[in-house]
Amino acid sequence: MASTAPENDPRQDEPEVGPPADHAVGIPAIVESMRVTGQQSGMRRGLPTLVDVNQRSGFDCPGCAWPEPDHRHPAEFCENGAKAVAEEATRRAVDPDFFAQHSVSDLAGRSGYWLGQQGRLTQPMLLDRAASHYTPITWDEAFDLLASELRQLPSPDRAVFYTSGRTSNEAAFLYQLFARQFGTNNLPDCSNMCHESSGEALGETLGIGKGSVLLEDIYQADVIIVAGQNPGTNHPRMLTALERAKRSGSRIITVNPLPETGMRRFKNPQTARGIVGRGTRLTDLFLQIRLGGDLGLFQALNRLLLQVDEHDPGAEAVDREFVERYTHGFEDLRAALLESGEEEFWGQVQRATGLERQEIEEALAMLLTSRRIVVCWAMGLTQHQHAVPTIREIVNFLLLRGAIGRPGAGVCPVRGHSNVQGDRTMGIYERPDPAFLDALATEFGFAPPREPGLDTVNAIRAMRDGRVGVFMAMGGNFVSATPDTDTTEAAMRRCGLTVHVSTKLNRSHVVTGARALILPARARSDHDVQDGREQFVTVEDSMGMVHASRGSVPPLSAQMRSEVDIITNLARRVLGPDNPVPWERMRSDYDTIRDRIEGVVPGFTNFNARVREPGGFALPHAPRDSRTFPTATGRAHFTANTLTAPEVPSGHLLLQTLRSHDQYNTTIYGLDDRYRGVHNGRRVVFVNPTDAEELGVADGDYVDLVSAWSDARERRAPHFRVVSYPTARGCAAAYYPETNVLVPLDSTAEASNTPTSKSIVVRLEPDSGDYQPF
Repeated sequence: MASTAPENDPRQDEPEVGPPADHAVGIPAIVESMRVTGQQSGMRRGLPTLVDVNQRSGFDCPGCAWPEPDHRHPAEFCENGAKAVAEEATRRAVDPDFFAQHSVSDLAGRSGYWLGQQGRLTQPMLLDRAASHYTPITWDEAFDLLASELRQLPSPDRAVFYTSGRTSNEAAFLYQLFARQFGTNNLPDCSNMCHESSGEALGETLGIGKGSVLLEDIYQADVIIVAGQNPGTNHPRMLTALERAKRSGSRIITVNPLPETGMRRFKNPQTARGIVGRGTRLTDLFLQIRLGGDLGLFQALNRLLLQVDEHDPGAEAVDREFVERYTHGFEDLRAALLESGEEEFWGQVQRATGLERQEIEEALAMLLTSRRIVVCWAMGLTQHQHAVPTIREIVNFLLLRGAIGRPGAGVCPVRGHSNVQGDRTMGIYERPDPAFLDALATEFGFAPPREPGLDTVNAIRAMRDGRVGVFMAMGGNFVSATPDTDTTEAAMRRCGLTVHVSTKLNRSHVVTGARALILPARARSDHDVQDGREQFVTVEDSMGMVHASRGSVPPLSAQMRSEVDIITNLARRVLGPDNPVPWERMRSDYDTIRDRIEGVVPGFTNFNARVREPGGFALPHAPRDSRTFPTATGRAHFTANTLTAPEVPSGHLLLQTLRSHDQYNTTIYGLDDRYRGVHNGRRVVFVNPTDAEELGVADGDYVDLVSAWSDARERRAPHFRVVSYPTARGCAAAYYPETNVLVPLDSTAEASNTPTSKSIVVRLEPDSGDYQPF
């Protein structure tokens, strides 16, 4: 059946703007969740699906990676989770009739919101050379075409295999196994664009590139620092955990350029207090920091800790016993942090952070009386040029306080996509650990490639330079998610074949190589039966918990295939009948995949048995579990980091890209951001009113955002409404993917190569009139 979604593409350039909301969630979230569920899937299909979300016998939410509590509410989902599930369980279908009615050029002129609203992809489709429309293709024909293109490449390294963070552990493991048997480590993924900086810093300092806390640690913490993160929109169920922590006596320090509604007051819809009462005030201290100033903040805290320790050892500002027993490099850190004079140091800190010394000392007073400290962060810290040093400085802070390997304490990088951490655990990585490759070779009897592959930014560069023949994406929306949109789109068009394994239509399907395939996949919520046997998959959450996920929704079309089915069939076509890997057996029985994972990936002993236990199991984490550190010295490493911050020329602002409340990553659910008071539009830029006055613009004016970058190439995002908003001075914010065009491909974080989407120097120019509404 053809899509029943609205045919009109609503204008997004004339938003209505009112005051921000005074609380997050509450009754409006319940109403909106039910509205979208009824609109997309109907209550008869949608409500039973919601009941299964994040339940032990159900499926993992396809949204964020926040973990589930031991005692789960019958409605263990948030508003954005409900929207994600509703769009998976939708009755809207994008079938061959739809593609016959819409040319690729027509679809390319539509908004990402409109494309996503058309519904689920139901049949494999081919865009042939010079064709104007996608046309149906059988699965066998699609596999044969892709296999032929791959085999004809002059080198396996001319193929790129991208992975989205929603891919299950089983599919991710098979995908990387296929790519490495094919002969390449070109396995970029969405981690390259989000928490790669966290992994680099944590691996260097603690020996493992993951967070060290479990959900119970959040509940037990004395102080929780939430830095560069907006849980109310991006990880809403985290608010429930923070509320529980507050009721247990925790204090919360929020560090962010924008005052976010969710961190001010939370009305929990699972409680009577949350529905009819005032809710819970979450933040005890708000530090409104300038973008990129977090390194300066934590250096200031660490310098103060060292000074207090020197002048008043009885205050125990530094946990000397922990430092002497478990760490390396303390004296170097001490010398680096105390080498400059007071006036010089605090002048640097003030310029970097925009904070007064007394504000930082207020935070210090809270921290000095606390031994159990958790620091949480997200993209606000990881997408800067100096992101890795910033996270290393957070580790310095926690090591000084002895807050690693202690209940209620540790590092908590909060992941986005629901299995992005699991994908990395399964080997989706362009720079694999030699030990992982050794285990893979032993388990499957082949020699994996050892040369590092391409990450996301380098994959775009390679496509731009004509060094990629086939690009394949397992989920995601690569074109919209990546930086420097014009460069990325031109790069994609240089490929011979682009292939997207997808559940819904997105812009990556209309910006293609010479030929393109769309392969319709079953979603997390879809019932998965192979050869008459019900299957389930597994995921790893943001805190290293592995658990089962069982879809229950009847697929809209029999042509939809599971990711496991797609990968195994492709591998058989490409690698041939003599390949020793039992691809067909793994397709028909996912337990056999988990048996092989157990033989390769540490921590998965008795995988099949343990994942069937209620709640799953926690992967080992040596710093958390035993205060042992798998570093070169066997100790946690202090690091000396130079205090740097973005420099912004006069007449410019520092822009961060962010999500509206009606979106998850590049998936746009609607055109409202009610927490920030924006409705019926997305082309807005939030500017401090004093900055706006100095720049000669007013609330309601329309401007173009122009990126200022050293290559002198103009990057322009036209026609944005100025919204007067209490963001930090000198800082601005606007939604992505509309502003990804402003992020230069070569502006990346040191060591991690993550795009600097939170550090874009821009100027505001009068509206050029170049924007064409849909």
